[in-house]
Amino acid sequence: MRTSPKGDRRSSGGRRLAVLTVLTVALAAATLAGLALGSVRIPTAQVVEILTGRADPSPFRTIVLDVRLPRVILGATVGAGLAVIGTVLQALVRNPLADPFLLGVSSGASVGAVSAIVLGSVFGLGAALSTSVTIPAASFAGALISLVLVYALARSGGGGFATGRLILAGVAVSYILTALTSLILVTADSADHLKEVLYWTLGGLGSARWDMLALPCVTLVLGTALLMSMARPLDLLLAGEEGATVLGLDATRFRAGVFVLASLLTGALVAYSGAIGFVGLMVPHAARMLVGAAHRALLPVVALMGAVFLVAADLAARTVAAPQDIPVGVLTALTGGPFFLWLLRRRNEGVPA
Repeated sequence: MRTSPKGDRRSSGGRRLAVLTVLTVALAAATLAGLALGSVRIPTAQVVEILTGRADPSPFRTIVLDVRLPRVILGATVGAGLAVIGTVLQALVRNPLADPFLLGVSSGASVGAVSAIVLGSVFGLGAALSTSVTIPAASFAGALISLVLVYALARSGGGGFATGRLILAGVAVSYILTALTSLILVTADSADHLKEVLYWTLGGLGSARWDMLALPCVTLVLGTALLMSMARPLDLLLAGEEGATVLGLDATRFRAGVFVLASLLTGALVAYSGAIGFVGLMVPHAARMLVGAAHRALLPVVALMGAVFLVAADLAARTVAAPQDIPVGVLTALTGGPFFLWLLRRRNEGVPA
């Protein structure tokens, strides 16, 4: 018995709603766990009392509201943003291996941000510089330059992308930019800030404060909303550049504009979290298995799933070797590296990724 298209749409919509509901509950649970667990464990009931304003002033209240809550919010924001960026980049270049970290975008943002931090330290402007827009602006510039460079290196003679060239260009540029970041740190007269900046380059959320959340949160909301409005062109581009052109999409111009937007989002996130890799690679694939590849349905799911993943990963980073705080970028690399190899093997075997 054949089902009607209307019935299929209703079933698909119900599935998306169920997935979004489950992910929302998972994010709430991960947030509560992130506030309760750590080097100091706080009873869940007391965390709820603190969040609802019913708890008396205490050291626990300070830990929850001033230390852990900003960190959880930043983790959710960065996780959602990196997952959304990875999804969009995979559509733009029609390569399931695309990711802000693998394409060198995060490394470029790191070079820009570290340069701003070191220069601020050299000229005695570190504190003022950290609270201004200089670091995010430098991070955005580095991300955009690296993405343009990778894009140029990956283009073939016909204007398309040669198989495997994109990832190779991204990895090569990422290595170069990572080396440049190390060179800046080694040669700069900033020994007092070396440990802090090194931790930041590995990807960490330990520096989260309330006064630094506005820019990444606003950038994420506006950027995701704008990308949602581009869902149909992204679907067309994912289906094939020639078909998209036939249907009236200026693929080259559209791709260039979205590249700039992706760089802006990456710069705004990396400026506060450091280079956290593989979130934008793993999460989109898991989300497509649940709701398909249509971007209007995919992007909200990807954002929620990325938020849950990074909040949970940061919780593990804080507790697995407590009281030692492991950079969360180390854990995402430990999980993302094997996933990348598995995905690469599937592609080599001809299995659709």
